[in-house]
Amino acid sequence: MKTNKINYILFVFVTFCITSCDSKREYDSFVSISNNSWEKENAISFLFEIKDTINKKELFINIRNNQKYNYSNLFLITTLNFPNGKKIVDTLEYEMTDNSGRFLGNGLTGIKENKLFYKENVIFPTSGEYSVSISQAMRKSGDINGIESLEGVTDVGFRIEKN
Repeated sequence: MKTNKINYILFVFVTFCITSCDSKREYDSFVSISNNSWEKENAISFLFEIKDTINKKELFINIRNNQKYNYSNLFLITTLNFPNGKKIVDTLEYEMTDNSGRFLGNGLTGIKENKLFYKENVIFPTSGEYSVSISQAMRKSGDINGIESLEGVTDVGFRIEKN
């Protein structure tokens, strides 16, 4: 009985530490990529509510990849949709490896997580429901057509933090 009480107290303490350490988070969500292969036509979408139209926010794209990811960079196309119908489309490039070819990001196993800046110091102009969609836009050097199935991406996430 005593070990159950100790385990319970330890569980509550660890849970408290984990949740309190992330006080900047306003929105954070991940979508798992089926078969760890991100299809070119498969845009990952996130729907989120904005109430605060005064304070600045930091927007991030989170990518988890495994050892099957064969590239040193990652090209993405994002579309940020506003409640009034306005859209902002961006083409982004991120480094995924260092100069020696070692994957960047955090993680002790074969999966690395990269927290990539998407937009800094954003003030959302109106409250309401926003969405962001993220598509991979990778292509091999010299090829016109993009890579249909990008191997090695396990999850795609979107995060909003207080500035």
